[in-house]
Amino acid sequence: MQTANTIDQLPTPALLLEREKLRANIRRMSTHIGDLGCTLRPHVKTNKSIDVVKEIIAGGNTQGITVSTLGEADYFFENGIDDITYAVGIAPNKLAHVAELIEAGCKLKIILDSLEAARIVVDDAERRDVRYEVLIELDVDGHRSGMDPEGAELLEVGRLLEMAPGTRLTGVLTHAGESYDCATPEALLEIARQERDLSVLAAERLRQAGCSCPVVSIGSTPTALSIDDLSGVTEVRAGVYVFFDLVMAGIGVCEPDDVAVSVLASVIGHQKDKGWVITDGGWMAMSRDRGTSTQAVDQGYGLVLDREGRSIPDLIVSGANQEHGIVSQREAGDLPPWGELPIGGLVRVLPNHACSTAAQHDHYVVIDGDSVVASWPIVRGW
Repeated sequence: MQTANTIDQLPTPALLLEREKLRANIRRMSTHIGDLGCTLRPHVKTNKSIDVVKEIIAGGNTQGITVSTLGEADYFFENGIDDITYAVGIAPNKLAHVAELIEAGCKLKIILDSLEAARIVVDDAERRDVRYEVLIELDVDGHRSGMDPEGAELLEVGRLLEMAPGTRLTGVLTHAGESYDCATPEALLEIARQERDLSVLAAERLRQAGCSCPVVSIGSTPTALSIDDLSGVTEVRAGVYVFFDLVMAGIGVCEPDDVAVSVLASVIGHQKDKGWVITDGGWMAMSRDRGTSTQAVDQGYGLVLDREGRSIPDLIVSGANQEHGIVSQREAGDLPPWGELPIGGLVRVLPNHACSTAAQHDHYVVIDGDSVVASWPIVRGW
């Protein structure tokens, strides 16, 4: 395939990554967390790319990474990163894979959130003669998984992991997922402080019960950018901040112009009686994520920009089939003159959720202006 030098030469749909916006977003988070005296353990499930992670590390103030699949752990370990937290509750059928990574020299940490899971891990460690580093997942907002930071079972799990020869209680970990439903800076700050306070409380309770608990790991992009004091916290995990997306813009932690990734699509048809422009950027390119549908501004399947990345007022991908995107006005109204969106013309679409859009592609087309400067592979699978 001929190498593209500009975006006009790219086959579409293509996943564009604006290098300077990426670097600005990385600097913003690194500076903020560093100013609060803490360290980032970036969650790389968003980008799934060693090239992006190299940019994050170059931005400073990082220690290790966070992944959401063992396939990601394999990939990043093979690419020279050995300090990895696998931040999804461990399934027993994955422990053999975990043990293989540990025996190969990877400093892999796993998480769990029940006494039952802790017993399984302890028994497996004894059977395999391996030592697992374990973080206890906390529920600080009722969003998803995790243990009650103030509950009695937390201490039972802590003591079991502390006493067993094949496990090490590395610390506590949480993710304030309810921050994604916040709509004001005040609400974000409140949930960020709650995330911090309950995590620090859980760690203190474990220490008072005689357990070591060196790590207090918190983080989501909204809370990480909103928190004003990280006393007692040892690391912050955030991921989507490197790209941002329309959900983050809807929450208020960035502007649409900060979003570093977009899907380049070609106009392939017009349905003038319906007020539609048809593109080749369907849900296979954008994903089916509709995360802005519950926010104040519904962005459909994505916000439409022109070829240069300039906003076209109120134009969104209002519908999506597998390989077709339907572009129309957010509210009923006239489209821009059809000549501005001719057959073969290019548009860029900002995603609702950068993680799910990136996962649809196997590489980023890295751009500076409209020049193509690199192609960065994306790892996929579990």
